Amino acid sequence: MDVIERARLEAVKTILKCTTSNGLFASGTSKGYTSVWARDSMISLIGACNEKDSAIKKAFAETLETLAKHQSIHGQIPNCVDLFDPRRIPQVTFATLDSNAWFLLGEIAFSKAYKTGALLKKHKKNIERAFQWLDFQDAGEDGLPEQQPTSDWQDAFPHNYGHVLNTQALYFGALKNFGKTKKAEKVKKIVNNGGRIPDFFDHHKGFYLPYVWKDHAGIIERGYWFDSLANCLAIAFGLAESPHAERVLEHIEKFKINRPFPLKSIFPALTPKSEFWHSYFSKCDAREPLHYLNGGIWPMIGGFYVAALVRQKKFSKAKKQLERLALANKQGKETQWEFNEWLDGKTGKPKGGVYQAWSAGSYLFAYHCVKKKKVAWFE
Repeated sequence: MDVIERARLEAVKTILKCTTSNGLFASGTSKGYTSVWARDSMISLIGACNEKDSAIKKAFAETLETLAKHQSIHGQIPNCVDLFDPRRIPQVTFATLDSNAWFLLGEIAFSKAYKTGALLKKHKKNIERAFQWLDFQDAGEDGLPEQQPTSDWQDAFPHNYGHVLNTQALYFGALKNFGKTKKAEKVKKIVNNGGRIPDFFDHHKGFYLPYVWKDHAGIIERGYWFDSLANCLAIAFGLAESPHAERVLEHIEKFKINRPFPLKSIFPALTPKSEFWHSYFSKCDAREPLHYLNGGIWPMIGGFYVAALVRQKKFSKAKKQLERLALANKQGKETQWEFNEWLDGKTGKPKGGVYQAWSAGSYLFAYHCVKKKKVAWFE
C-alpha cells in the first residue's frame, strides 16, 4: 500500500478517535482539545464525510446539533462548546467570525454527502440567523463583513482586522452554496479589486493580502504577509479569479512555502523588527519564527492547498503535494501517523498536539479532491 492510501486509512482512524456522543472533539486524546470547536469540527468533517462511514455521519450530525443548540440569541455560532471535560469550568465561548461561515459550509457538506435535507430543514432558523448575524457584521454596508483582530482561527497572531481575506473566502463559499448568488458575486467582484474597498489582490506581490481596511489619504491599513490558508480558501471555494489564483500558486512555489511539507501558515515569518509586530506577540506561542502560527507548517492548511491545485486543474501537482502531505502526517513525536497539529517550518519536525482532527480531516478532503478531480461539495 502506498503512502497516500495508507494515510487515508490512518486519517479515518484519527477521526474516529475524536468522535464523541456530543460531536467531534478537536483532538483524540484526553489531554488534547476535548471540546467541540466550530471551525475544527467542520473542517474535519467536511473532509471525513467523503468516507461514507456511519460513525462519521453520526458524529457530523451530532456536531451540527451541538453547535446549533448553543447558537447565541443574536445568531452567532459558538467558537467552542466546552461542556464535556470535568477538569475545566463548563463554558460556551464566542468572539469569532469564522465559526458562522464554517457551520454553514458544514450544513451544505452534510446534505450533499448524505443526500438528505433533514438537517437543513431542522436547522432552517439556525441557518437564517447565522446568515443574518454575518450580515450584521457588515458595518460599512458594502457587502463584506468586518471583524476585530484575532477573531478567527489565528486567535492570537497576527493581527488581521477590518476586511479579512479568510472571512471573505468563507462568507463567499457559504453564500454561493446556499444559492445567494447576487451577494456572492458582489463579494467576488470587490475582493478581485472591482469595488470601492482598497485592493485585496496585490499585483506586485502576486497574492491576496491578508486584510485591508481604511484609506487615510492614501495611507491604507493593510497587511503585506502571505496568509496561506486565506489564499488557498479563496482559490478552493472559487472566490479567486483564475489569473490571480495562478499567481498565488506560483508564489507558493517560488518562495518554497510548501517546503519541507505543505504548508507554512504565513510567509515571511514576523519578527520584533517587523512593522506588523505587537508587543504581546512575545508572550504567545508564535513568538519564534517558523513556529506555530508564525510560519509553522500546518497540515490542515496543506489539505486546502491541494484542493486549490485541483480547482486550477493542476492534477499532477495536486497528487504530488498530497503525497507530501501524507508524509507530513505520517511523522510523530512518539509513533507514526500522529497527525500532529503543526510542524517546524524549517525542519518539518512534528510539534503541537497529536491526533488532531483537522489534520486528518483536511487530508481526507485533499485525498477526495484529487480522486474526484474537483473540490468536494463546493464546485
